[in-house]
Amino acid sequence: MKYGLIAGNGRFPFLVLEGARDSGAEIAVAAIKEEASPELAQQAARIEWIGVGQLGRLIRYFKREQVTHAIMAGQVKHHQIFRLNALPDLRMVRVLARLSTKNTDSLIGAVADELAREGITLIDSTTFLEPLLAPEGVLTRRAPTKEERGDIDYGLGIAREIGRLDLGQTIAVKDRAVVAIEAMEGTDAVIARAGEVTRGRSFVVVKVAKPGQDMRFDVPVIGLPTIERMNAARASALHVTAGKTLLFDRSDLIELADTSGITVIAGPQ
Repeated sequence: MKYGLIAGNGRFPFLVLEGARDSGAEIAVAAIKEEASPELAQQAARIEWIGVGQLGRLIRYFKREQVTHAIMAGQVKHHQIFRLNALPDLRMVRVLARLSTKNTDSLIGAVADELAREGITLIDSTTFLEPLLAPEGVLTRRAPTKEERGDIDYGLGIAREIGRLDLGQTIAVKDRAVVAIEAMEGTDAVIARAGEVTRGRSFVVVKVAKPGQDMRFDVPVIGLPTIERMNAARASALHVTAGKTLLFDRSDLIELADTSGITVIAGPQ
Protein backbone atom coordinates (compact mmCIF):
# COMPACT_ATOMS: atom_id res chain seq x y z
CA MET A 1 0.00 0.00 0.00
CA LYS A 2 1.31 3.45 -0.94
CA TYR A 3 0.06 6.65 0.66
CA GLY A 4 -0.27 10.12 -0.81
CA LEU A 5 -0.08 13.17 1.46
CA ILE A 6 -1.94 16.32 0.41
CA ALA A 7 -0.02 18.93 2.41
CA GLY A 8 -1.21 22.37 3.48
CA ASN A 9 0.52 24.73 5.88
CA GLY A 10 1.61 24.29 9.50
CA ARG A 11 3.30 21.38 11.27
CA PHE A 12 0.56 18.86 10.54
CA PRO A 13 2.13 17.50 7.27
CA PHE A 14 5.55 17.13 8.90
CA LEU A 15 4.06 15.12 11.77
CA VAL A 16 2.19 12.85 9.34
CA LEU A 17 5.46 12.25 7.49
CA GLU A 18 7.21 11.37 10.76
CA GLY A 19 4.42 9.01 11.78
CA ALA A 20 4.40 7.34 8.37
CA ARG A 21 8.18 6.84 8.47
CA ASP A 22 7.96 5.35 11.96
CA SER A 23 5.40 2.84 10.70
CA GLY A 24 7.44 2.01 7.59
CA ALA A 25 4.80 3.38 5.24
CA GLU A 26 5.81 4.70 1.83
CA ILE A 27 4.43 8.16 1.12
CA ALA A 28 4.38 10.60 -1.83
CA VAL A 29 3.71 14.27 -1.05
CA ALA A 30 1.49 16.60 -3.05
CA ALA A 31 2.31 20.01 -1.56
CA ILE A 32 -0.19 22.85 -2.04
CA LYS A 33 2.15 25.55 -3.31
CA GLU A 34 0.02 28.43 -2.00
CA GLU A 35 0.16 27.00 1.53
CA ALA A 36 2.80 24.32 2.21
CA SER A 37 6.24 25.03 3.66
CA PRO A 38 9.23 24.81 1.28
CA GLU A 39 10.93 22.75 4.01
CA LEU A 40 8.73 19.80 3.04
CA ALA A 41 11.06 19.24 0.09
CA GLN A 42 13.82 18.35 2.56
CA GLN A 43 11.63 15.83 4.38
CA ALA A 44 9.88 14.03 1.52
CA ALA A 45 11.47 11.44 -0.74
CA ARG A 46 8.86 12.20 -3.41
CA ILE A 47 7.15 15.59 -3.71
CA GLU A 48 5.15 17.47 -6.33
CA TRP A 49 4.12 21.12 -5.92
CA ILE A 50 0.50 21.57 -6.96
CA GLY A 51 -1.76 24.63 -7.15
CA VAL A 52 -4.81 24.67 -4.89
CA GLY A 53 -7.16 24.26 -7.87
CA GLN A 54 -5.16 21.67 -9.80
CA LEU A 55 -7.21 18.59 -9.01
CA GLY A 56 -6.43 16.90 -12.32
CA ARG A 57 -2.70 17.31 -11.77
CA LEU A 58 -3.02 15.96 -8.22
CA ILE A 59 -4.77 12.83 -9.47
CA ARG A 60 -2.27 12.29 -12.29
CA TYR A 61 0.63 12.58 -9.82
CA PHE A 62 -0.90 10.11 -7.38
CA LYS A 63 -1.69 7.62 -10.13
CA ARG A 64 1.85 7.94 -11.48
CA GLU A 65 3.14 7.23 -7.96
CA GLN A 66 0.69 4.29 -7.63
CA VAL A 67 -0.94 5.86 -4.58
CA THR A 68 -3.93 3.93 -3.24
CA HIS A 69 -4.73 5.91 -0.07
CA ALA A 70 -4.51 9.67 0.47
CA ILE A 71 -4.27 11.79 3.63
CA MET A 72 -5.07 15.49 3.91
CA ALA A 73 -2.94 17.32 6.48
CA GLY A 74 -2.32 20.97 7.18
CA GLN A 75 -4.45 24.03 6.75
CA VAL A 76 -5.65 25.36 3.45
CA LYS A 77 -7.18 28.73 4.34
CA HIS A 78 -10.88 28.81 3.66
CA HIS A 79 -10.64 31.99 1.59
CA GLN A 80 -8.77 29.90 -1.00
CA ILE A 81 -12.23 28.61 -1.96
CA PHE A 82 -12.90 31.95 -3.62
CA ARG A 83 -9.52 32.05 -5.33
CA LEU A 84 -10.37 28.73 -6.98
CA ASN A 85 -12.63 30.61 -9.36
CA ALA A 86 -9.52 31.98 -11.10
CA LEU A 87 -7.24 28.98 -10.70
CA PRO A 88 -9.07 25.68 -11.30
CA ASP A 89 -8.10 23.16 -13.95
CA LEU A 90 -10.76 21.39 -15.99
CA ARG A 91 -11.23 18.60 -13.44
CA MET A 92 -11.84 21.13 -10.65
CA VAL A 93 -14.12 23.24 -12.87
CA ARG A 94 -16.36 20.21 -13.31
CA VAL A 95 -16.40 19.59 -9.55
CA LEU A 96 -17.28 23.22 -8.77
CA ALA A 97 -20.03 23.23 -11.37
CA ARG A 98 -21.77 20.35 -9.60
CA LEU A 99 -21.75 21.99 -6.17
CA SER A 100 -24.72 23.97 -4.93
CA THR A 101 -22.65 25.22 -1.96
CA LYS A 102 -18.90 25.70 -1.60
CA ASN A 103 -18.38 25.32 2.14
CA THR A 104 -15.61 23.13 3.52
CA ASP A 105 -17.51 19.86 3.78
CA SER A 106 -19.11 20.02 0.35
CA LEU A 107 -15.95 21.11 -1.46
CA ILE A 108 -13.50 18.70 0.13
CA GLY A 109 -16.10 15.94 0.12
CA ALA A 110 -16.41 16.39 -3.64
CA VAL A 111 -12.63 16.20 -4.02
CA ALA A 112 -12.68 12.97 -1.98
CA ASP A 113 -15.31 11.58 -4.36
CA GLU A 114 -13.13 12.43 -7.37
CA LEU A 115 -10.16 10.66 -5.80
CA ALA A 116 -12.35 7.63 -5.12
CA ARG A 117 -13.41 7.49 -8.77
CA GLU A 118 -9.72 7.03 -9.60
CA GLY A 119 -9.21 4.26 -7.03
CA ILE A 120 -7.65 6.52 -4.39
CA THR A 121 -9.27 6.34 -0.95
CA LEU A 122 -9.12 9.42 1.29
CA ILE A 123 -8.51 8.17 4.84
CA ASP A 124 -8.54 9.75 8.30
CA SER A 125 -6.00 12.55 8.58
CA THR A 126 -5.10 11.24 12.06
CA THR A 127 -4.11 7.79 10.73
CA PHE A 128 -0.48 8.16 11.83
CA LEU A 129 -1.17 10.58 14.68
CA GLU A 130 -3.61 8.89 17.04
CA PRO A 131 -1.35 9.41 20.10
CA LEU A 132 -1.74 13.18 19.57
CA LEU A 133 -5.53 13.16 20.00
CA ALA A 134 -6.71 14.92 23.16
CA PRO A 135 -7.68 12.57 26.03
CA GLU A 136 -10.84 13.39 27.93
CA GLY A 137 -10.52 15.38 31.13
CA VAL A 138 -8.79 18.41 32.60
CA LEU A 139 -5.31 18.51 31.02
CA THR A 140 -3.79 21.32 33.08
CA ARG A 141 -3.13 21.66 36.80
CA ARG A 142 -6.00 24.11 37.17
CA ALA A 143 -9.57 23.07 36.48
CA PRO A 144 -12.13 25.58 35.19
CA THR A 145 -13.72 27.84 37.78
CA LYS A 146 -17.48 27.82 38.26
CA GLU A 147 -17.76 30.93 36.09
CA GLU A 148 -15.55 29.46 33.34
CA ARG A 149 -17.48 26.21 33.46
CA GLY A 150 -20.72 28.11 32.97
CA ASP A 151 -19.33 29.97 29.97
CA ILE A 152 -17.98 26.71 28.50
CA ASP A 153 -21.32 24.94 28.89
CA TYR A 154 -23.12 27.85 27.28
CA GLY A 155 -20.55 28.08 24.50
CA LEU A 156 -20.63 24.39 23.65
CA GLY A 157 -24.23 24.57 22.47
CA ILE A 158 -23.47 27.53 20.22
CA ALA A 159 -20.21 26.05 18.90
CA ARG A 160 -21.86 22.74 18.04
CA GLU A 161 -24.53 24.58 16.09
CA ILE A 162 -22.08 26.64 14.00
CA GLY A 163 -20.14 23.41 13.47
CA ARG A 164 -23.29 21.69 12.26
CA LEU A 165 -23.81 24.55 9.83
CA ASP A 166 -20.16 24.19 8.68
CA LEU A 167 -19.42 27.83 9.51
CA GLY A 168 -16.48 27.34 11.86
CA GLN A 169 -15.25 25.47 14.93
CA THR A 170 -14.31 28.16 17.45
CA ILE A 171 -16.14 30.76 19.54
CA ALA A 172 -15.17 33.03 22.43
CA VAL A 173 -17.54 33.54 25.37
CA LYS A 174 -17.70 36.03 28.24
CA ASP A 175 -20.49 36.06 30.88
CA ARG A 176 -22.70 33.69 28.84
CA ALA A 177 -22.46 35.92 25.80
CA VAL A 178 -20.68 35.12 22.54
CA VAL A 179 -18.09 37.80 21.77
CA ALA A 180 -16.49 36.27 18.66
CA ILE A 181 -17.41 33.52 16.17
CA GLU A 182 -15.13 31.84 13.63
CA ALA A 183 -16.00 31.92 9.95
CA MET A 184 -13.16 31.74 7.40
CA GLU A 185 -10.55 33.70 9.32
CA GLY A 186 -9.39 30.90 11.66
CA THR A 187 -9.01 30.35 15.40
CA ASP A 188 -6.17 32.81 15.98
CA ALA A 189 -8.17 35.69 14.51
CA VAL A 190 -11.18 34.78 16.68
CA ILE A 191 -9.05 34.88 19.83
CA ALA A 192 -7.46 38.21 18.85
CA ARG A 193 -10.85 39.77 18.04
CA ALA A 194 -12.30 38.55 21.36
CA GLY A 195 -9.38 40.16 23.18
CA GLU A 196 -10.14 43.48 21.49
CA VAL A 197 -13.82 43.26 22.42
CA THR A 198 -13.28 42.28 26.06
CA ARG A 199 -10.44 44.82 26.52
CA GLY A 200 -8.29 42.88 28.94
CA ARG A 201 -11.05 41.00 30.75
CA SER A 202 -10.77 37.21 30.72
CA PHE A 203 -12.91 35.05 28.45
CA VAL A 204 -13.11 31.39 27.43
CA VAL A 205 -12.42 29.77 24.06
CA VAL A 206 -14.46 26.78 22.88
CA LYS A 207 -13.20 24.81 19.88
CA VAL A 208 -15.22 21.79 18.82
CA ALA A 209 -15.24 19.03 16.27
CA LYS A 210 -18.29 19.23 14.07
CA PRO A 211 -21.21 16.94 14.91
CA GLY A 212 -20.43 13.81 12.92
CA GLN A 213 -16.92 15.17 12.26
CA ASP A 214 -15.42 13.66 9.13
CA MET A 215 -11.95 12.75 10.39
CA ARG A 216 -10.61 12.77 6.83
CA PHE A 217 -10.37 16.57 6.80
CA ASP A 218 -10.73 19.78 8.82
CA VAL A 219 -9.88 18.03 12.11
CA PRO A 220 -9.48 20.57 14.95
CA VAL A 221 -5.85 21.31 15.84
CA ILE A 222 -4.38 23.09 18.89
CA GLY A 223 -0.71 23.98 19.31
CA LEU A 224 1.61 26.27 21.22
CA PRO A 225 0.64 29.32 19.13
CA THR A 226 -2.97 28.88 20.29
CA ILE A 227 -1.95 29.19 23.94
CA GLU A 228 0.39 32.10 23.15
CA ARG A 229 -2.43 34.00 21.46
CA MET A 230 -4.84 33.19 24.29
CA ASN A 231 -2.33 34.53 26.80
CA ALA A 232 -1.84 37.73 24.80
CA ALA A 233 -5.61 38.25 24.58
CA ARG A 234 -6.18 37.40 28.27
CA ALA A 235 -8.26 34.27 27.58
CA SER A 236 -8.37 32.05 30.67
CA ALA A 237 -9.85 28.73 29.53
CA LEU A 238 -9.87 26.46 26.47
CA HIS A 239 -12.29 23.61 25.82
CA VAL A 240 -11.71 21.13 22.97
CA THR A 241 -13.37 17.91 21.82
CA ALA A 242 -11.74 14.80 23.31
CA GLY A 243 -10.61 12.14 20.85
CA LYS A 244 -11.17 14.43 17.84
CA THR A 245 -8.73 17.28 18.47
CA LEU A 246 -5.01 17.05 17.73
CA LEU A 247 -2.70 18.55 20.38
CA PHE A 248 0.71 19.37 18.92
CA ASP A 249 3.67 19.56 21.36
CA ARG A 250 1.30 18.49 24.13
CA SER A 251 3.74 18.60 27.06
CA ASP A 252 5.05 22.04 26.07
CA LEU A 253 1.52 23.25 25.39
CA ILE A 254 0.30 22.17 28.83
CA GLU A 255 3.37 23.62 30.53
CA LEU A 256 2.80 26.98 28.84
CA ALA A 257 -0.89 26.90 29.75
CA ASP A 258 -0.02 26.17 33.40
CA THR A 259 2.53 28.96 33.45
CA SER A 260 -0.01 31.35 31.92
CA GLY A 261 -2.81 30.35 34.30
CA ILE A 262 -4.91 28.95 31.45
CA THR A 263 -7.03 25.86 32.02
CA VAL A 264 -7.35 23.35 29.17
CA ILE A 265 -10.10 20.75 29.22
CA ALA A 266 -11.17 18.12 26.69
CA GLY A 267 -14.77 16.97 26.79
CA PRO A 268 -17.06 14.65 24.84
CA GLN A 269 -18.64 15.53 21.51
